Amino acid sequence: MKIYIIWLIGVVLWNFGYPQATPLLDVIAAILLSFLSLVLKKYIK
Repeated sequence: MKIYIIWLIGVVLWNFGYPQATPLLDVIAAILLSFLSLVLKKYIK
């Protein structure tokens, strides 16, 4: 649940912080947040 909350905060910060982002940047941000979630799973349990 902690990882989901961190991911959700990242998505919200991205969407409100960069509303002018292109769809390509949105996809790149989603991929980076996905990798962040995978890394966090190893360290947070």
